[in-house]
This record gives sequence, C-alpha cells and structure tokens, in this order.
Amino acid sequence: MDTDISIGTGNPIDRVEGRLKVMGLAKYASEFNVKNLAYAQGINSTIAKGTITAIDTSEAEKQKGVIKILTYKNADKLKHYEEELPAISTSSIQPVLQNADVHYYGEYVGLVIAETFEQAQYAASLVKYTYSEKKPDIDFDSSRGKAYKPTEKSDYSRGNIMQGMAEADVTLEQRYNTPIEHHHPMELHAIIASWNNGDVQAYASQQIIDDATITIADTFQIEKKNVRVIAPFVGGGFGSKLHAKQHVILGVMASKQIGRPVQMTVTRNQMFTNTNLRQRNEQKIQVGAKSDGSLTALSHDTLSHTSTYEEFQESCGTVTKMLYKTPNNKVTHRLMPMNLQTPFAMRAPGEATGSFALESAMDEMAWKLKMDPVDFRVKNDTQVDPSSDKPFSSRLLNECLKIGAEEFGWKNRPQEPGTKEEGNWLVGYGVSGASRRAPYQKTSAKVILELKDTKVRATIQMDATDIGTGSYTIIAQTASEYLNISVSQIDVELGDSDFPKTPGSGGSWGAASFSNGARAACENAITALEEKSGLKAADAGIAKMMQAGNLNLFEAEGTAEPDEEFKKHSVFSFGANFTEVWVDKDTGVFRIKRMLNVASCGKILNPKTAFGQIIGGCAMGAGMAIAEQTKVEPNYGNFITRSFADYHVPVNLDMANIDVIFLPEEDKIANKMGIKGVGELGITSVAASIANAIFNATGKRMRDLPITPEKLIVAQKEPGVA
Repeated sequence: MDTDISIGTGNPIDRVEGRLKVMGLAKYASEFNVKNLAYAQGINSTIAKGTITAIDTSEAEKQKGVIKILTYKNADKLKHYEEELPAISTSSIQPVLQNADVHYYGEYVGLVIAETFEQAQYAASLVKYTYSEKKPDIDFDSSRGKAYKPTEKSDYSRGNIMQGMAEADVTLEQRYNTPIEHHHPMELHAIIASWNNGDVQAYASQQIIDDATITIADTFQIEKKNVRVIAPFVGGGFGSKLHAKQHVILGVMASKQIGRPVQMTVTRNQMFTNTNLRQRNEQKIQVGAKSDGSLTALSHDTLSHTSTYEEFQESCGTVTKMLYKTPNNKVTHRLMPMNLQTPFAMRAPGEATGSFALESAMDEMAWKLKMDPVDFRVKNDTQVDPSSDKPFSSRLLNECLKIGAEEFGWKNRPQEPGTKEEGNWLVGYGVSGASRRAPYQKTSAKVILELKDTKVRATIQMDATDIGTGSYTIIAQTASEYLNISVSQIDVELGDSDFPKTPGSGGSWGAASFSNGARAACENAITALEEKSGLKAADAGIAKMMQAGNLNLFEAEGTAEPDEEFKKHSVFSFGANFTEVWVDKDTGVFRIKRMLNVASCGKILNPKTAFGQIIGGCAMGAGMAIAEQTKVEPNYGNFITRSFADYHVPVNLDMANIDVIFLPEEDKIANKMGIKGVGELGITSVAASIANAIFNATGKRMRDLPITPEKLIVAQKEPGVA
C-alpha cells in the first residue's frame, strides 16, 4: 500500500523505515562512523568457580595495535550492587572486573583494546590466566538441596489446595520441564562509547534507552544528564537488551581509560555466556476437577536456578493464577544458586514456559475427563481475574477458542489418539489457550510542526525504540490520525535519550504506550493551535491554523499514562493456538503442518506489522517444542551448545503454514486508543499446542522440551490409549 495516501491507524501499510533497511541505510549500534575509533574484545574465564591467582599479559602487549589491557588490577573501581537491591530487575548497577573472583564459566575477566577488531581478538587469545579453582554448582539435580524462597514476592494462594483436590472426581499431578534457552537476536549486542571529561555518549543496542542511561550513570557515579544513549534501530532483543549488560560498562570504561571512542561487540559465542538466558524450569502441576469439568483445584510449583551473585526468577505461575476459574489455587517459585550467569527475561518470561506446563496439564485433564479440550477450557472461563478479584477490562478467550476451532476444522480432530493416518504418518490436532498481561506505561512525546508553503511536515520525537516490531510505522500512523495528515508528511525520530522519556520496548507495552504518547502530543498541539488561530482543526486543518497564527514552526509535548479506570481492572490480551502435526510411525520425526493463532489484543494499529509479531512468536514457540535447548557441560560448566551449529532454531522447512485471526476489539479501559500488547502473546502456549497435537497423533505425552524423535520413540502411550 502507498503510504502517501494513508491516513490513520488500522491500515496495513508498509513499514515507513523499510526502504532504509533494505538499502542498508538504517544504522545499528556498531555501524556509526565515529572518528579515531578503537576496538575492545572481552576475555572470558575458563573456569566456573574460583579465583584468579595470576595474569600474564606480556605476549599480548607486544602485539601490533594493542593499546591497553584491562583486568581487575587496573579497571575503574565501580559502584557495586546495593544490598537492599538484590534482584537484577530492580538494580541498575553493573560492576565488572572488580575483583579476582570468578562466578561462572565465560565471565568477563579482562578486556583488550586495540586499533582494529582483529588485533583485539588475537591479543585477547594470548592473555594467560592462572586460577585457584573450586568445585562449581553446575548440576541442576544436585543443587536441589539449596533451593530457597526468592526475595521477590512470588508465592500466591487462594482457597485450600488439599481440600480442592479432595473434592475432585478426577485429579492429575505431573511434572513438565523446559530447558535453558538463549535469546540470539540477529544483531549482536554492541556499543560505541565515548567518554569526554565525565560526559558519555553511547551508540548502544538497547531496548530501553532510559534504563541504559541510568545504568551508566549509576555505575560510574556521574550525573544522568551527562549521559546520552542513542539507538535508532535495534536488531532484535527478545528481552536480552532490556537492561544494559557488562559489555556496555566495559565499553564506557575502555573509552575513559584511553581517551578515545571504543567499540565493543559481543561475539555470537559470547552471546551464550555474557548476555543472559532463559532459565531451566521444572514445573509441577496439580489439577482437580468435578466429573462435569469444573475445576476444583489448580497448583503450580516451579523450581529453577539463579546465579550466585544476583537473583532472577521467571514467574511461571503467572498464567495459572488468572486464566481459569478455580476456587483453590496455589503458585510457588523456588530458586537454586548455581555457577551460571544470571538468567533474565526472554520473550513472554513466565508465560511462554508456564503456559507449556499449564496448557499441557489442561489437555491431560480433558483426556481423563473424556471432554473435548476446547469445551473444557470454555467450561472454566471467568470474566473476573481470580488472582485479584478485579474484572477484566475485556476478555474474549472463549471467542478465540470457538472461532479458532471453527476456522481450523477442529471437528475433524480424531477423538481417539493414534487413529488418523496419512500413509506412514500419524495425524493429530492440538489446542491451547493463551494470555499475556497488556501493560500500559507513562510515555511522553514531542511533536514538531513545520509549515513550508501550504504543506505541513510533522516530526514525532521520543526515546522509544524499534526492535524490529514496527514502532516507527505505528507511531507515524498514530500521528497521521490525530493530526489528520498523510503518513508521508510525518517523520518519526526514536532511540535518543535527549528525546522525551518512554518505557522503551519490552513486556508488550510498547505499542499502547508509544502510540498514546504520540496521541497526547498531537492532541495538545491541535488544542494549542486552535487557541492561537481561532480556527477549528476539523474545519481548517493544521496548515490553515498555522497560517492564521502566523506560525512557521510549532512544538508541543504530551504525556499519556494509565488512569484510575485502568487500575481498577485486570488488563490482558488473550488468544488460542491450534496446531496440526504429522508424526512418522517408525522414526518419531514430526512435522508441523498447520498453525492457527486467534488473538484478542485490542485495536490493531497495523495488521501487517501485528501479523509479523504473531508469526515471529509462533516460530519461537515452535522452536521451544522442536529444538531449542542450551546444555551445560557437566564437568567444567561451559555450554556444550555455543554456536548456531549446535543450538538449533527453526528454519523455514521446520515451520508450517501459519494463519492469524485478530478479533475485532477496542479496549478503551486499557487506554484511550483501545490498544493491547501483541508482541509476547504469539509465543505463549504455542509449545503446548504442539505437544498436545503430538499426543492426539500418537497417544504419547511429551512433558520435556524440546520434543525430539528419540524421546518420541522411547515414550510409552498413556494409560487408556489403545
């Protein structure tokens, strides 16, 4: 569609920044032309626990182009983690190279700065470390005895689980396992940092600009106003770029030490050890229900790991607390300190993994009850969030399930597992319900209106980021709608800490927050121009109002934030996944043939970009089920899987035809524009729909991800399956 003739939201226009990207003109963090640039390469520890006893830099220092080598002996002394801020989610401090201690395999223990990237890499390989090694905690099972209740409040209960299970006619208790995963955005983590007498400018691949400025300022104990972070384009993040990591601090430190700009890029191998991960989760689910399918009890206990120096938990029980009407409910999380790096948020943290356990268990209960899995979920619907007693601002989960079943051809699903065949293939259908909180956060924006002859050009500025999701496009469409001018007359400038503050990209809050911030700025501009010109925008338009007010340039700012009505409701997006799989009888190889995602996520600002978000989520969900896992080497604590040669992600041949249906919905309680998040809904419960389809095809329950042919071959059919 031609963007020149498009006005307003709801249109599937092409990305406004698309031409820049295909022409290679969209600049990412490591692509800015900075004069007198030096290059830094991190050095990684080769033990998982211990102390550095000696460092030999002599050979590396002799190499051509080497400028300086940093270790804990000559690094800047930085502020450390506050004792009262133990969780990474609340701490902006990122100390690195502060002492001789080693906490995990691959931890940064040094940095080489050189004239070229290649010189820095080679010299880094020549620095020799001697360690006093200690036995690390790297085995999940042997660490169970150290499990503790997290500092962050995470346990929840209502009613009495034991009583609810006793009242049930049918019960279930099972464990579900999800492995360590890594984010692996296409763009590597990178920074170009310039320190100039206490002023810092950084081109950095970060999802949240304001957080990065705070992290740099707090860690180096300088004024936040002296830090500028710029990230006009971010090549994916999936949560790994939410917070500034140690490479950001190392880049700034290196620049400070040598008095020159420094570029530091995290290599693909280092993306395994130095940019966080999705933690391994062992989840126990208990379900009780009456013979008519009414739930009487639902509990969800998660055991996972964190690092020995920070605390992070993936809240797998989030969905279990609120998705279904259950009088007796319990959710717990326990953590084990291990010598691995700190886990962190990965797309739909908690929901992606927790929904695999919950929606697999719901499918198992439907089978035990001899109920259709769609009917079982519909039976236990609720319009009030049972975890908070707040009404949902809108909830179309039943509609997602029913419409999806009709469109997918659910009626053709074999009632008995293993009974539908296509040659040597067994065919099965699976379903899962999905939900994801739809946050909306305070966001500010500036609009700059410039009149040239009789034509208005508008520029929207905010420190929001576009991590590949289409922020530029939907912000332009929003401004177009509220200024009543073509998208072609609008420029959007993002990713600069000098611009008005936003919450950045993450947590599915971006679209709602950014668009409403732009709306507020545009509305304020219109109101002010009406007052100055004495004209009404609906009658005259912006150009005539500016002419009447004798204005060639006009600026206005606006801020949008949740109102009291929002706070009185529980605001979620909802969806349903349907999957058809074919499983080879002899080899256990399975193919995903069809996928359907039905989403209820408020007003769709741009169907094309929203469709892309769901497709990406479904692909990541399929990756969870098919192949993705990071394995820890049991002797030394490094990862066995540490490149794309052995950490497998789905490719086109692995994927199915994916259809997406957006239900018409504008949730005006969620925010004035009726928008709810879609970015993480797409991945939620996809893996469960695949596992449930495999059961329907084979009669075998797959409770451990990823689902591999060898697991399918050795698995036994469930009791009651012919």
